[in-house]
Amino acid sequence: MKIERHQPRKQPVEQRIKNFNEVSYGLTEADAVEEASRCLQCKKPVCVKGCPVEINIPGFIKKIAEKDFASAIKILKDKNVLPGICGRVCPQETQCEGLCILGRKAQPIAIGLLERFAADAEKEKEVPVVPKRKNSPVAVIGSGPAGLTCASELAKNGYPVTIFESLHIPGGVLTYGIPEFRLPKNIVAEEVEFVKKLGVEIFTDMVVGKTLTVEDIRNMGYKAIFIGVGAGLPSFMGIPGENLLGVYSANEFLTRVNLMKAYKFPESDTPIQVGENVAVIGGGNVALDAARSALRLGAKVSVLYRRTEKEMPARREEYENALEEGIEFQFLTQPQRFIGDENGYLKGIEIQKMQLGEPDESGRRRPVPVIGSETIMKFETAIVAIGQKPNPLLTSSMPELKLGSSGIIVVDPETYQTSIEGIFAGGDIITGAATVISAMGAGKKAANSIMRYLENK
Repeated sequence: MKIERHQPRKQPVEQRIKNFNEVSYGLTEADAVEEASRCLQCKKPVCVKGCPVEINIPGFIKKIAEKDFASAIKILKDKNVLPGICGRVCPQETQCEGLCILGRKAQPIAIGLLERFAADAEKEKEVPVVPKRKNSPVAVIGSGPAGLTCASELAKNGYPVTIFESLHIPGGVLTYGIPEFRLPKNIVAEEVEFVKKLGVEIFTDMVVGKTLTVEDIRNMGYKAIFIGVGAGLPSFMGIPGENLLGVYSANEFLTRVNLMKAYKFPESDTPIQVGENVAVIGGGNVALDAARSALRLGAKVSVLYRRTEKEMPARREEYENALEEGIEFQFLTQPQRFIGDENGYLKGIEIQKMQLGEPDESGRRRPVPVIGSETIMKFETAIVAIGQKPNPLLTSSMPELKLGSSGIIVVDPETYQTSIEGIFAGGDIITGAATVISAMGAGKKAANSIMRYLENK
C-alpha cells in the first residue's frame, strides 16, 4: 500500500495530436514488476469474478512479479487469446480492477496495464498443443472479439473451425472501429494470426446473407454455427438535415479512418474530408474515438452531449486523454437540426440547451429541453455517435430466427442457442453495442455450449 500505482508513459500531447501512433506506451519492465508486487495474492480473488473470460489474475501477476514473463503470458492465454487487445481497450476500471481488494484502501492493481505488458513482452508466440481433430466442423460468422474467442476455444479442444468474415481484413470492430492510437492494428493482426495457428481457417469478403446464406453453410457440412457479427448499423437522430454532405455516422467515419487508412490519403485509396469545425454528437467511447480522430485530421472539435460529464458512458481514461488533447466538451447540449448551404453542404447546427430531470430506464437522469435556449453554431462536419444496432443483412435472410427489440437475436441465456437448433449467437448481436470483453465472454460461453451440443449429438 506504500507503493503508488504506476501510470503508463504517454506520447507527449503536442506530438500525438498530429499523428495516429499509439498514445500509451504502457509500463516499463521495472514498473511492471513493482506494480505486480503490489498484488495481495488474495486466497479468494474477487477480481476474477469481474473478468468475463475468467483469467487467473493473481496467477499471471505473480509471475510478472517474479520476472517469469513467459509463464505470465501462458496463464493469460489459457483463458484469453487476445491479451494485447484486452490490455488496451477493456474497461478494467469497472470490471476486474473495480473489484480489486486493494482498491478499498488504496489504488487498485493496474491489471489492464500488466496484461498488456505480458502480451507485449512475449517473444515467441508459443502455440498450445491442439488435440486430435474431431469430425464435427463448426462455422463462425464474424471475426470480431466474440467470433475469434468462440473459434479459438473450439480449436483448442480439437474442433475444425472456419470463420466467415464480411470485410477484407479480419478483426471486426477491433479493425474498423477502434483507432490506431488506442489499438494498433499490428497488435490485432498478431493476435488474429495466433488464432489461425490454432487451426482456425478465416475466409474474408464473405457477406453471409448475400455472398452465401446460413443454409449454404449448413449444406457445406458444418455441424454447428456461431453468429458473432456484432452491431454495425448506425443509429441516427431523426432530425432535419441528416442527409447533408458533411454529416457522417461514426461507423462510416471510423471505418474510413481505421480500416481504409484515410488519414494517409493519397497514399491510401480512401479519402476523408473534415471541415475546420467538427461536431461529434454522443458521449460514449465511439464518440471520443471519432472526436480524437477528427482532431488528428486538423480540425477544431467539439463534443455535444445531452447529459453531463457524470453520465458519460465513455471510459474516464479516454475522456481525460481527449481533454489533454484540446477537445472541447459542451454538456447538456442537444442538436435540433442540421443547416445546409445552397450546395447541400453542412454549415451549422441548431442546438438547444438541456437540463436533467427524473431518471429514465437506463437509471440516468433524463435530459429535458430548456425552452428558448436554441442557438446556431458553425460546423462544417458533424459525426453522429449515438449508438449502433444489429445490421439486418444476415438476420433478414433467416425468417425462422427469433429476434428481439432493435433486431437483436434472441438466445437461451444459459446456452446461447438461438431459436434454430444448432445455431448459436453471442456478442453485440444479442445485446446491442457493448464492450470487447463482454463479447469475448459470450463467445467463450457459446463455445462451451457448442461443444456440449456436438458431444450430445
